[in-house]
Amino acid sequence: MELRVIEKTETELRIEIAGEDHTFMNVLKGQLLETEGVSAATYDVNPEQSGGQTDPVLSITTEDGLDPLDALATAAGSVREATDSFSDAFEAAV
Repeated sequence: MELRVIEKTETELRIEIAGEDHTFMNVLKGQLLETEGVSAATYDVNPEQSGGQTDPVLSITTEDGLDPLDALATAAGSVREATDSFSDAFEAAV
């Protein structure tokens, strides 16, 4: 997975995540929206309106002094925990 920071401020982050699609982006966006201190999270995969961009661009806005990179790391860790939990439950069921 390749990441490219497009823009970063104290409360906003726009990052391109190469090679991903709606499946991963929806999970990550959903977890970001559940992360304390994140006021907005969305992504765009529309090359027609994005000047030919085909890889998703994730946008995060934070509040309360939360660095958006820290919010992304927290959300990614939560996604990993959820997938590990699912994998363990699946293995136990088989």
